[in-house]
Amino acid sequence: MSDVAWEKIFSDYFTTHDFDNQPAQLTAAMIKESTRHFTKTSDREVRILVKIDTREGLPEIMRDRGLFILPTKNGVYILIKGEGFYDLTPPPQPVFFTSTLDFELKSAKVGSSEMQHLDYAFNTGLVHHFLEHTDSLYLQIRGRKYTPEFTFQVGAFSVTAKSVQTEVDAGYEGRDVIVLVEAKGRTQNNFIIRQLYYPYRQWRIRTQKAVRTVFFSFDSRDETHSFGEYEFVDENDYNSLRLVKSASYRIVEPSG
Repeated sequence: MSDVAWEKIFSDYFTTHDFDNQPAQLTAAMIKESTRHFTKTSDREVRILVKIDTREGLPEIMRDRGLFILPTKNGVYILIKGEGFYDLTPPPQPVFFTSTLDFELKSAKVGSSEMQHLDYAFNTGLVHHFLEHTDSLYLQIRGRKYTPEFTFQVGAFSVTAKSVQTEVDAGYEGRDVIVLVEAKGRTQNNFIIRQLYYPYRQWRIRTQKAVRTVFFSFDSRDETHSFGEYEFVDENDYNSLRLVKSASYRIVEPSG
């Protein structure tokens, strides 16, 4: 994360702003104007500067003030005081899971993206097993889409988001449920709650179905697939996230 760029942005726009009283709006145009003289892409590219997915990625000036960034519209953001991230508990010891397929998926060994590992887990029956879901699930949601309007609380502040671009790594639909999965190709200590919250609100509104949110990671060192299912106790409260259950697995191919 570019500390120098964010220092410049704060000095240009927020030297007197009282973040204890209200969030501050920041637009892509403001960021471009403030950083236009920087030569490094990482110091002036809006997409890079606003992508802060872990607590460690926060620039020092935000971290010192207890701030994080949320999109409220395409190209519009707020800097808001509060807890934006959720600490992950270490995954439990892995157990073995035998694939429900009657043959080995050879193509699953070619490449190493997080979506590939997630698809492999789904195709072998592991996702159904973890969710304890006995009915059919169908991969239906993938790629970028825009949210409807919704309002939520972050601490004492009310936030309204509309037409924010979201992207989930996999969204499965069943008769009465939507399962949304955020996948990572490595383990990490925390994640920004927005990655689960915005798609959760989006698909609750769009489908009126129950929505289950899952954080998935793959550790290539021991080929462990780890899952954590989370729920928002109050769907209008950004910080009401809690862990429902977690598990880790090593997939065993069928014999023969």
